[in-house]
Amino acid sequence: MRPGTATERPAVTREAVVDAALDLLAEGGLEAVSFRRVAARLGVSGPTLYWHVENKRQLMDLMAEELLRRTGRVYAGPEEGQPWWEWLREDARRTFTALVATRDAPRVVAGNRPSPESFAGIERVLGVLVAAGLRPGEAQQALFALGSYVIGSAVEWQAEADRGRSQPPAPGGEDPAARRACALAGQPLLLAAITELVRHPHGAAFEFGLDLLVEGLRARYAGEA
Repeated sequence: MRPGTATERPAVTREAVVDAALDLLAEGGLEAVSFRRVAARLGVSGPTLYWHVENKRQLMDLMAEELLRRTGRVYAGPEEGQPWWEWLREDARRTFTALVATRDAPRVVAGNRPSPESFAGIERVLGVLVAAGLRPGEAQQALFALGSYVIGSAVEWQAEADRGRSQPPAPGGEDPAARRACALAGQPLLLAAITELVRHPHGAAFEFGLDLLVEGLRARYAGEA
């Protein structure tokens, strides 16, 4: 191609493939992400992508890593002077917020496997917990437990949001509390539980479970120190 005759297309990179896939995810959910659509977004042929990504599973793993990287402090460890349990809590909150913000992001992150490029960061994070008194295996299990909780909570949050959007509005003038009381007249404990929960602020259920996990780890490995 002679200079000036046409606009040269930037070279395709692995990063560009992942960014295009995440754009499609945000626009149409996981079902919208395919090699054909990613290639079309980048203006290249499908086989070109295989120079950069081996298959859909690897693409999902790379998308998951980039989603977590965009939370801002993935594998960064605690701030100066920050207790390790507060670091775990803040990291979980940050990840949850990032996942629920993008359609189907929790499904992408679920079951992902880290790439070799992330091993050094994982080692650094494990080192923080080992220094706090956990054995390496316990440290990894603690991260697995927190990660599974965050991802599962994000999946539930998005499913509930989708359900809320698809439900028809209540008939005009009908009081939701009165409708609940009528439907659960024979289940007073369930009615009391739901009535209490609907008064809680957004994210309260996630915070409740996160507190149980983090404070449980703190009690086991740090006591009240």
